Amino acid sequence: EFLYRGYNMEELLAMPFDEVLGLMPSRSRRTFARGLNYEQQLLFDNIKNAGEGEVVRTHVKSVPIIPQFVGKTVSVYNGKEFKEFEIKPEMIGHFIGEFVVTRKAPVHNGPGVGATRSSKFMPLK
Repeated sequence: EFLYRGYNMEELLAMPFDEVLGLMPSRSRRTFARGLNYEQQLLFDNIKNAGEGEVVRTHVKSVPIIPQFVGKTVSVYNGKEFKEFEIKPEMIGHFIGEFVVTRKAPVHNGPGVGATRSSKFMPLK
């Protein structure tokens, strides 16, 4: 059974939002204390009100995950395509963007002609 800071999911969902916020990491608490901007608030409401099996598509990665989001499916844009994932209890307190990789590892090829002293005399392909 999953416990978040000593509380199970039923207890977290029954708690007032202020108490749940007190259990979350400081970065997540600060985000809510400063207030969500329009895009964050829109995503927050869309995820909260999403039905079972409904996928919420977004470009916003800076929304903290709260217990009410668990079980919902989110599709986040990584700069090229939308990556879909289901929110699990272990993700509470983290941000949505932490679960979408936005960078791709570079693929290096061999050295070019003239890159080393011996390659100057190699015939061009």
